[in-house]
Amino acid sequence: MKTTILKDQLTTRRGFLGRTAALAAGLVVPASMRGAEAPGAAAAERAKPNSVFHGVRIGCITYSYHDGIRTAEDTLRAPIQNGLSEVELMGGPIEAYAGLRAGGGRGSRGEPAEQAATPTDAQREAQLAKCRDLRKLYNEAGVNIHIHKIGFGASDEEIDFNFQVAKALGCEGITTERSEALAKRLAPFADKHKVWVGFHNHTNNYPVMDGTDPILAYGRYIGFNFDVGHYFAGTKGLSPIPVIEKYHDRIVSLHLKDRTADGGNLPWGQGQTPLKDILQLMKKEKWTFPADIELEYRIPAGSSSLAEVAKCVQYCREALA
Repeated sequence: MKTTILKDQLTTRRGFLGRTAALAAGLVVPASMRGAEAPGAAAAERAKPNSVFHGVRIGCITYSYHDGIRTAEDTLRAPIQNGLSEVELMGGPIEAYAGLRAGGGRGSRGEPAEQAATPTDAQREAQLAKCRDLRKLYNEAGVNIHIHKIGFGASDEEIDFNFQVAKALGCEGITTERSEALAKRLAPFADKHKVWVGFHNHTNNYPVMDGTDPILAYGRYIGFNFDVGHYFAGTKGLSPIPVIEKYHDRIVSLHLKDRTADGGNLPWGQGQTPLKDILQLMKKEKWTFPADIELEYRIPAGSSSLAEVAKCVQYCREALA
């Protein structure tokens, strides 16, 4: 990666850290989401979540809240209750809040949306204005939308608009499933907007360790949304740490989960993925790409995704102490 791009990246991330360092863990909702002000509400308003632990940005992909949390407002309440100041925001809440599905395009996992006429320029601008409103709603509550995950669509216009959505939301990047053909297609748009595309791996399509991964050659803003749990399971127990060390300057974010070498997905601390070592390495090296909790293990009876994400947050806090 060229020095100028690294400088831009570090400036953005350091700027964010400077803003979040002043936040204290606390209050749950911004004024725009509350009713009448209670006594002491002005002081409480100043207390917002902070999940930057010893310089490491801990967040979550909002897919983790998959038991009835759907709207943008409800999605916001969840990370705040977990004390998280960072999210990778799935497409559904964005699309509903900004009216994107009604205007065509594609769903958060790339599926075709309902057929509709191509939006006019005025409609597109109205949708972007709603995205800026959504960013404000989250930011006022102390939550940064560092990445969104909305499918790119088929046309150049849809692709370009998706990058505009990312900028309106204040995102550093967009995540999508790994595809070399898609990397080639998206690279010019990523370079144009200076917004990263983080390609997400599963158990069989992780970053190449022999030489340089071919998708990186397509553009300066093509990188990885590296899922350490999928890598550990897919390689039958290889540590993800050498991958992170090799590609740290092209990692847009991590997905954290605890899996076993034979593929099991378990509550954190019960699997074999070296999550604590990964977090400690990020702390040591002062890497500031976000590390996002992805809750995929079976939720125990009587619990909830909110309660289980809270356990994952505590695991990160203790691992970085």
